[in-house]
Amino acid sequence: MSSLKELRTRISSVRSTRKITQAMKMVAASKLRRAQERAERARPYAAGMEAMVARLAGTVAPEDAPPLLVGTGSQKVSLLLVITADRGLCGAFNTGVVRAVRRKLAALAEDSVEAKIYCVGRKGYDMLRRTHGGRIVGSRLLPPGRDLPFTEAAAVAEEILGLFADGGFDLCTMHYNRFRSAMSQVVTESRIVPRAAPESEAPKAPTAAPVVGAMHEFEPGEDELLAELLPRNLAVQIHGAFLESAAGEHGARMTAMENATRNAGDMIGRLELSYNRQRQAAITKELIEIISGSEAL
Repeated sequence: MSSLKELRTRISSVRSTRKITQAMKMVAASKLRRAQERAERARPYAAGMEAMVARLAGTVAPEDAPPLLVGTGSQKVSLLLVITADRGLCGAFNTGVVRAVRRKLAALAEDSVEAKIYCVGRKGYDMLRRTHGGRIVGSRLLPPGRDLPFTEAAAVAEEILGLFADGGFDLCTMHYNRFRSAMSQVVTESRIVPRAAPESEAPKAPTAAPVVGAMHEFEPGEDELLAELLPRNLAVQIHGAFLESAAGEHGARMTAMENATRNAGDMIGRLELSYNRQRQAAITKELIEIISGSEAL
């Protein structure tokens, strides 16, 4: 059983910890609002870019399409772009992505597909390096501060395009946390190389009468436009994932610190109850000793 002095020390320590978690919760909440706004503003632009590429892709013959659109024709090597945070204390935010990546690696191994990893964020790199260090072909840390400039995503996209041009992989998937709310982040996997065709682009059965739509003329040609837009679309999709991950990180940290603050309050209550019981027992023991001594006299 702990002494009264030890209990007082523990209560003081837990109270100090609760002050820290309360401060971290407030900081995360202030950062979350701005990060959420940036992520929500980026979604329409990314969707518009994807729609433009989809429109162009529908006008190009498969034999004339660039490799970024149709792939290399093989799926022997797969690259996994893993996006996590640089810091912890945000619950299962980082471990959820790493757990999904490990399941993906196991599935690729069963299919006899060689897997490579490119890490963005310190936490994902540290966790994957312990078990899959030989598969990591590149890593990058996110810049400190509130803003995530587009140049960071463009630099990552350039490295991925360089690996693709050198024959380093045939297929690339991106793994990150998509922001849903302050209390919910969804681990998401999306294919970025070659571009994944949405369901709306799937070939449809011919109808009885042709549908008359708007006629588009492109200048320069579709091939040149796709050669310019596909690399930029890759950078846009990566930048959107950066913003989604940043908003999810702040939301997860705010929720984790709120839970930690609540748990610290519960622990303080239990420690104070134990302290009061032991203090009352000590007072009762001293009174009994005084009364026994006076009766003996």
